[in-house]
Parts: sequence; C-alpha cells; structure tokens
Amino acid sequence: MREQQPAPLIDSPAAVALAKHAQAARQWRLRELFEQDASRATQFTLEAAGLCLDFSKNHLTSETVKLLAEFAEARGVETLREAMFRGERINRSEQRAALHTALRLPASATLTVDGEDLVSEVQRELARALAFAERVRQGDWTGFNGKKITDVVNVGIGGSDLGPMMTCAALRAYAHPDLRFHFLSNVDGHAIVATLAKLDPATTLFIISSKSFTTQETMLNAHAARRWFLNHADEKYLAQHFVAVSTNTAAVEAFGISRDNMFPFRDWVGGRFSIWSSIGLSLMIAIGKDHFGNFLSGGHAMDEHFCQAPLNANMPVMLALIAFWYRDYFETSSQLIAPYHEDLRHFPAYLQQLEMESNGKRVTRDGQPVSMKTSPVIWGSAGTNNQHAYFQMLHQGSDLIPVDFIVALKPMHDLLDQHRALLANCFAQAEALMNGVQDASLPPHREFPGNCPSNMLLMNQLSPATLGALIALYEHKTFVLGVLWDINSFDQWGVELGKTLALRILSELDGSETTPTHDSSTDALIKRARDAIK
Repeated sequence: MREQQPAPLIDSPAAVALAKHAQAARQWRLRELFEQDASRATQFTLEAAGLCLDFSKNHLTSETVKLLAEFAEARGVETLREAMFRGERINRSEQRAALHTALRLPASATLTVDGEDLVSEVQRELARALAFAERVRQGDWTGFNGKKITDVVNVGIGGSDLGPMMTCAALRAYAHPDLRFHFLSNVDGHAIVATLAKLDPATTLFIISSKSFTTQETMLNAHAARRWFLNHADEKYLAQHFVAVSTNTAAVEAFGISRDNMFPFRDWVGGRFSIWSSIGLSLMIAIGKDHFGNFLSGGHAMDEHFCQAPLNANMPVMLALIAFWYRDYFETSSQLIAPYHEDLRHFPAYLQQLEMESNGKRVTRDGQPVSMKTSPVIWGSAGTNNQHAYFQMLHQGSDLIPVDFIVALKPMHDLLDQHRALLANCFAQAEALMNGVQDASLPPHREFPGNCPSNMLLMNQLSPATLGALIALYEHKTFVLGVLWDINSFDQWGVELGKTLALRILSELDGSETTPTHDSSTDALIKRARDAIK
C-alpha cells in the first residue's frame, strides 16, 4: 500500500491562517499603520550582537508577527535549529552535517559529534592558518629573492572567492597597509591576464582554494598562474609562492605545493558558509589574528542570539519570516540588498550565492514538489550609486520589491559632511519608499505610490565583529527560510548539470570531438566558435 503523503505546506493550518490574514494585510498602507500606532518603531525593532534591525516599515502588525511565529514553530524551526547545532546530518541528499557554526565556537566550548571533539580539531586548524598568516604579515615568509610578500592572490570560485573578496573589501580599514589583495575566479582569461600584469612574481603569494583541487575554473587559473610564475623563477621556488586550501594532498603535492602549506576544511563546511574556515586565509592575512578572532566572535554572538531568543524576538527568524511573508503572500519575486557603505559593495553578490544557491529549490527534503514559492532573486549594490541607477523602478515601477538597507552609523574616516549625506540619503529612501507622494495637483508622472516595504539594519561601525554578526544573521535567515519551505538549504545539485555539459562541449571546442551531438543551435554555436579560435 502506497504511503499517504502529508498535506501540501500551503494547506497546513498555520499557512491557511496566514493566507486569510494576508488578504487584509495586502490592503494596508504603511503610512496609515504608523499613524495608528505611535510606538510602532519601538515595537518592531530588535537588537543583537551589535546590530539593530528596524522592521517597522513592513506590512505587519503584532497579529502578523504572532501568526508568522506560529507558522515557524509549526514548521519545526526550533527543532531543526537544534539539530543543526548538534551536528546532525540535516543535509539529507549528501548525508552531511551543516556545522559552519562550529568554526566560530570559542576554544572553551565543547562539541562532540560522532565521538570526535570538533572544537579541538577546528582550533588546531585555525591556529595553523593564523600562524601562517602572521608569518606573511610580519614579512617572515618571503619570496624567492628574499623580499617580503606584497601581493596575495586568492584563486577560487563560488564561496571560495565571494567570501574572501567580500570580507577583505569590507574590512579594508583593518587590513595590513603594505599588502594588496587580488581575487581570481572567472575562467575568462581576460581576468587573470589583467591581474598578473600588476604583479611581481618575486613578491606574490597565490592561495589556491579548492577542496577537491579539481574544480575546473579554479585549476585552469591556478595552472595559468603557475606557468606565469615559472617563466620568471625556478620550479624549486613554487612552494614559497603557492599554498592551498584543500583536502586533496596528492593533487596539491603534484602541483608543487608542500603538504605543510595545505590548509584543509571539513566536508560539513559548505562553500557559501566557508569564510570562517581556512577559506578565510586571505582575510586572516589581511586583518591578522586578533581581528579575525573578533570576526569569529561576532558570528558566534549572533549564533547565541539565534539559539536563545524566542521566535518573535529573534533577529534572523524575523528577517526570514518577513522575506517569507512577502515572497509567498505578496508574491514578490525579488529582494534588494542596499548597503549604504562602500566597503560592503560586494555584500549583495555574496548574499546572491548564499540565498539563491541555498534556497533556489523546487522539491522538499523528501523529494515532493514544493507548494509555495521559494527563493526570490537577490540583487543590489552600494548606495548612493544605486539611487541613480535603479531606484526609479522601486519608486514608480510596477513591481513590489522589498529592500534591506544596511548602514553604519559611524564612518571609518573623518569626512563627516559626506557621511551625514550618506545617512540622510539612506533614511530618506526608506521613508520615500514607504510614504510616496500623492498630490492631485501633480501630473501622474510626478506621483509616487509609496507603500514599499523595507528593513533598516544598523551597526554602530563596520568592524570585524559586526561584519561577523551580519554574515551569521543572513546565514541563519537562509536556514530558517529553508525550514519554512521544507527544502534542503545545504546542497546545490543545480550547479552540477551545467558543469557536466561544459566538459562535453569543451572536448568539441578543442577539436577532439566533432560529431554533432546537440540541438541545432548549440551545434552551430560550437562550430562558429571552433572556426573563430583555430
């Protein structure tokens, strides 16, 4: 007898209650909600781990928060949260834990999984990476001519690139003044040619970041860098200029890197959650062990809040519930991330991978079709540039697009007039999106409908600790959304199909296979490209 499947998520009692409530909520005007409740901003503001979240400019009331929290409870957010932190294999399709949170546990903590003391292992690997980073920072690790390293090139892709690139840019103010950092991910040769042209092989250190040491894009770039280096130096010096973040010892050594300079990370660390691990080696070199320790502490502080705060006062949970509310009950298809901080300019791209690779899924953890809309499109750039690019669409376009504004109240510079202007623009955009302008004396093209929702995330200053908390906040938001939709946020099978087909087409582009095997369009494209690059 065939096992009866549970009712679709959308038909659950908690979802039905939300749907009924949403019928009224979609008619609300944000301006009127503020007029009806003078304490609204205070009521809908949370503080945790050095961050402040004002979510009052959303279509919700205390009843909405109550219903959303009840939905989260019914979906098992608390149960699965505990399972994740315990190290259970919540990544069912790969039979793995998702223990990136263990990477930021203090040395005094204890966590035993399958009989192994994970904290001791994590601290041991962290100490090795930090010790190497300090040698580079202090000038004790030199190039083949005895000169100090001046340039560090991180070669990776996905989380092995986006995490280091984003964090090194974000914490620029804390970085070593005599070191420059470069990031190579795109297999497009134009990228590596442009980067190598700036470098001196005698003072450049390459970090090759690939767990398997077989990732196509990363290894093509790594071998191109290796050839470039060997055009200027003897092969015996490779070990001074190349280190690896990997677990494939044989491949690393075959490349010419000493196993002493290989920094592993565990299979329960997903790429988009890996900046806390050895993947963060370039960040360790940039900011040093004390600041990196503060970065980890900030992430851990958010972990503790996430584990301890009730659902209706839990910052990651509320951020997820608001995103869920708009995606599934207001049918929004995208969300804008707008950091009003130049050093956070790569943060929207970082969140694109974090959220869309995690939650861009169409089946549940049990393989059934998801009955609700899952990940929206995540996009954005730094303010105030964005105001002169696409904010026109937010104010007067036909789509409702929720916004997360992110801002530091204090700058890392002394140009206070510019910082006040930055803050003024950030706060004004949120206010304008909410209130709009309706005036019968104005022509239609001068009216703004308003009623556009936003969150405002504040930090006192962008520091290693607040950046750690910010990243952990969005990691947990992503996890909670996965639980709400009943999907596995920790695999990424959708990435694999294109890679497999690319390997097949590569053999056709290089001429080793010429028999047409695709649709007529793809075959024609391959032939045209093959003729052009003979």
